Formats: sequence, C-alpha cells, structure tokens
Amino acid sequence: MTKHDVDPVTPAPGPLPESAFARIDLAPDRRFYDQPRFVQHIDDGAIAAVTATIARHVRPGADVLDLMSSWVSHLPPAEVMPLGRVAGLGMNAGELAANPRLTEWTVHDLNADPALPYPDGSFDACVVTVSVQYLTRPDRVFREVARTLRPEGVLIVSFSNRMFPTKAVRVWQETPDDERPALVAEYLRQAGGFGAPEVEAHLPRRGWFGGGDPLWAVVARRTG
Repeated sequence: MTKHDVDPVTPAPGPLPESAFARIDLAPDRRFYDQPRFVQHIDDGAIAAVTATIARHVRPGADVLDLMSSWVSHLPPAEVMPLGRVAGLGMNAGELAANPRLTEWTVHDLNADPALPYPDGSFDACVVTVSVQYLTRPDRVFREVARTLRPEGVLIVSFSNRMFPTKAVRVWQETPDDERPALVAEYLRQAGGFGAPEVEAHLPRRGWFGGGDPLWAVVARRTG
C-alpha cells in the first residue's frame, strides 16, 4: 500500500541518553567509507517512492542540500524538475564526484563535526535519504539543517529497514520499523526550528515470497 497523503507523527517522549547512540563499530567513520560503494541501498520501488515524495514537496528551481549524499540523489530528473543549486555533503569523494545531479559537493563527517559548512538560509530544501540511522548526534545535525534552510524550507528524511548494522546507532536498531518515524520526529523536536512533522509511507504488500522494501519519509518545514 502507498500513502500519498501525509499523516501527523507523534514524537517519542523524552530526551535520549548518550548510550542510545552507541554503535558496534567504534572505528572512525572515514575508514568505513574510505572505499566507494556504487550500489543501490534500496530497491526500485522504494527509490521511486523517494523521488515521488521529493517531487511533491520541493518546488522546481529550488536550492537543495543533499545531506549524507552519495553517487545518486534520487531527485526527479532534471528535465522533469529543474533545480537551482544542488549541494551534496557526504563521506566519499569518489561517490560524490560521480553524482551527476550535484552542482557542488563537500566531503564532511557529520558524526565528527555536526556543523554544516553553509551560511544561514542557503537552501529551500534538504533531503536525507536512507542515512539518518547512522547519525550519532542527530539533534545537532538537524539544528544545523534548520539554520541553513530558508523560512518554510522543507526537510525530507527518508528511510527503509535496511542498514549497515555495525554503523547504525543502538536506538535505531532497537526501535521497531513502524515506530522509527516517531523517533525521527523526536530528533527534530530536540533540534528545534521545525513545525510539526508528517509522515508518508510506501508499504508494499508482503507475500509468500516477500515483498519490496518499505519506505517512510518524515517531512517537516522550518518555522520562522
């Protein structure tokens, strides 16, 4: 089933302890991401759901920040949705250089330094696609996203049930799939600067032989 309308998300209550962001692999992230991975991390149906969600919430000509980017951005094709500036920030230079949708890119480790290297009010939209599970300080990162968005700028955080388990934070792994939108909403509440988030879900039917990847998108707009 696919939900194209958005529903309100109820955040999980209370601050999260530092132990919630523990990970199995304690080595610096730059080592893990040192080699490029030119693979898709979700299936075609989930990719289409990400692209459709972006098309519904990002206006043509917008300046977009692709946070935790790689060699693909899952943005609508340029001939369908022309955009202005598309800045990619990620961990691997080879992947970022291979992304044809980016107009610029920066290698930056958000877990080492949550500060974003952009002035206030630089972007109309920010997308975080199938990567939020790796943030060890998501409240600080999303506070920076709010700073770099223009008023009413939109943040779209999309995720599935796939992950690198050694790098995903403990709270993500211990939260059931259908409760993760509320976890992301709590990240945004702690960050501040966003209105009430809403969720869109792409949930393929499950059968005897499995089904496609589920996809959730938490959508919030910068206030002020």
